[in-house]
Amino acid sequence: MVKIRLKRMGTTKRPFYRLVVADSRSPRDGRFIEALGYYDPLPQPASIKIDADRVREWLRKGARPSDSARDLLVAQGILPGNPRRERGSVGLGAAAALEETVAEAKPAAAVAKSKAAVAEPEPVAVAQDSEPVVAESEPVADAADVETASVIEDE
Repeated sequence: MVKIRLKRMGTTKRPFYRLVVADSRSPRDGRFIEALGYYDPLPQPASIKIDADRVREWLRKGARPSDSARDLLVAQGILPGNPRRERGSVGLGAAAALEETVAEAKPAAAVAKSKAAVAEPEPVAVAQDSEPVVAESEPVADAADVETASVIEDE
């Protein structure tokens, strides 16, 4: 199977990637069929250059992009995005991607709180044959108490 993937180049702690078409059995940094572009993540914003026509040609021939290559192609507008997939944005630092997810999560949390506040309490089921329960804090009036209260009022 032919894959469109990233080939790591550059030195230690200074990565630089080439977008290449390679046989899926060949090593990551090994033999490739054709170079389609490059991705340099170090400058801000990241530097990306891809030959869109060649990528589309290889996709028509059946080449499958890797996850990271797909993210680059979506960021460049060569492939349509997948809304169900949630990964950090290409070209943004990890902190910026985290800020995006936190900013998206805050409105969702506010909506959840407002729904909880608006939700009505569930009705309590009462058995048909049971007598009403009298709370212990309420005193029960006796007939003697009623007579004493009426005598006090008369005076």
